[in-house]
Amino acid sequence: MKQFIPVIELDDFCMEGRTNVKNKRTGLLYAILLLIIVAAFIPLPFYITRPGEAHTLNPIVDVDEGDENDTSTLMLTTIQMGPANIYSYAWAFLRDYEEILPKETVRYSHESENEFNVRQVHLMDTSQQNAIAVAFREAGKPHSWIYKGIYVLSVFPDMPAEGVLEAGDRIISIDGRSVTSSKQMTDYVQAKKPGSRITVAFTRDKKKYEKIVQLRAFAELGGKSGLGISLADDRALKSDPKVTLKADDIGGPSAGLMFSLEIYDQLVEEDLAAGLKIAGTGTIAPDGTVGRIGGIVQKVVAADRAGAQFFFAPDDKLPAGRTDVKTNYEEAKKAAEDIGTSMVIVPVQTFSEAVDYLRNLSASK
Repeated sequence: MKQFIPVIELDDFCMEGRTNVKNKRTGLLYAILLLIIVAAFIPLPFYITRPGEAHTLNPIVDVDEGDENDTSTLMLTTIQMGPANIYSYAWAFLRDYEEILPKETVRYSHESENEFNVRQVHLMDTSQQNAIAVAFREAGKPHSWIYKGIYVLSVFPDMPAEGVLEAGDRIISIDGRSVTSSKQMTDYVQAKKPGSRITVAFTRDKKKYEKIVQLRAFAELGGKSGLGISLADDRALKSDPKVTLKADDIGGPSAGLMFSLEIYDQLVEEDLAAGLKIAGTGTIAPDGTVGRIGGIVQKVVAADRAGAQFFFAPDDKLPAGRTDVKTNYEEAKKAAEDIGTSMVIVPVQTFSEAVDYLRNLSASK
């Protein structure tokens, strides 16, 4: 008797096997794809910086009835910065002029991402106000300061103010008493006994709030009372003519020098740097001192790409004995040599030095 073996069943087994293999491969591909996507959202304890852009200042800065016939081009320079993931980290490691920075060198240890952004906005705002004051004083134009309150930069975790105040709040009074400086508020709070309750009035998103906070003793303050917040005086400058700056997308204080030069150039009748393209960077203090900034190598690259002919770099004074650090000017000059640019790197320590340099350039043409 012959045994009948149904061939159809063997074919079914083969097809089923091939289907299982295909399904496993598809599942593996999906798993790998998912892993790739998830890895992009896993933050690393680093920030990545790279060259940004050189922004022409004339469209950003507007002085009422200012001189609009200038032929010079003044530019602020920026860097791009963001939290690192595994891909941006690897990419930055391979590319020139991209820098990997440990998170603790960018943000304070207690600072959230939102608080960091608030601090950058406040630094930019302060830089703009200082720039207006410096330019108006140099041009002999009237200006005055208006006090707006105390700006909350950050709230320390597990401190009395946590859950009550937020970064960006403006404190206007304590226990019904208006406060006119962060020092005045600090002195008032520290004079209270630990455990005391105070009423803090503040504004947030244009709304006014009043909250009660119980003070705590802080060892860092020698046992004195505190709220657990970092503060800054919030002031605005009133000037005649009025100055409007449209730089909402730019954070930090490093555009101060270039803001002040553009404002001054619009205030005076002379064409400060006739026909030239001038870029630069540096903080500006109320007395006109130009201060050190970060990322200057990348800003040199950005300025060169924009076709700048001259670049102002802070010639900052280093602490005594610090031979491991270069001045901003030294860093910028080395970067210019590395990229082979013909752009002239100009060291400046004060706003007046920058103005004098531009005047001499214009006179020598």
